[in-house]
Amino acid sequence: MNSLDADRELRATTNRTFLVVVDESDEMTKALRYACRRAQHTGGRVALLSVIQPAEFQHWMAVGDLMQEEARENAENRVNELAAYVHEHTGSMPLLFIREGRIKDELLKVLEEEEQISILVLAAGAHSEGPGPLITALTSSDIVGQLRLPLTIVPAALSDADIDALS
Repeated sequence: MNSLDADRELRATTNRTFLVVVDESDEMTKALRYACRRAQHTGGRVALLSVIQPAEFQHWMAVGDLMQEEARENAENRVNELAAYVHEHTGSMPLLFIREGRIKDELLKVLEEEEQISILVLAAGAHSEGPGPLITALTSSDIVGQLRLPLTIVPAALSDADIDALS
């Protein structure tokens, strides 16, 4: 093992970063709680990714621009609220990423660009349609085999007490 590999290994074991994808689902809060608990118990930290979907209303450009601006403001407010939660539960501020585009594409870009991220934490939905579109996209293709880090999926049926006991 060369010194660069040794440095990467040391960083990975001493500073785990748990990435949570922010959305409005109930199950996202379970992924966030799990990530906070794991970060707290391992001396790691949490990262939050919010992806702003492109505005579909393109009839009038000014309206589309206004919609994108409002979506960005809402995303920033949501991420800041969650950052306060992370700080309260871990004692440190999370890394924050706000991107614009398709969620799967932006997630894969962040995972490729940000080497400090060491674990992706998602929560499965409790819906009859499946675990959720992002989990389905990541696990039903060859993407999961190409990830450079572990993917942790938190079941939606877990209570806060269950999550606390596991982490």
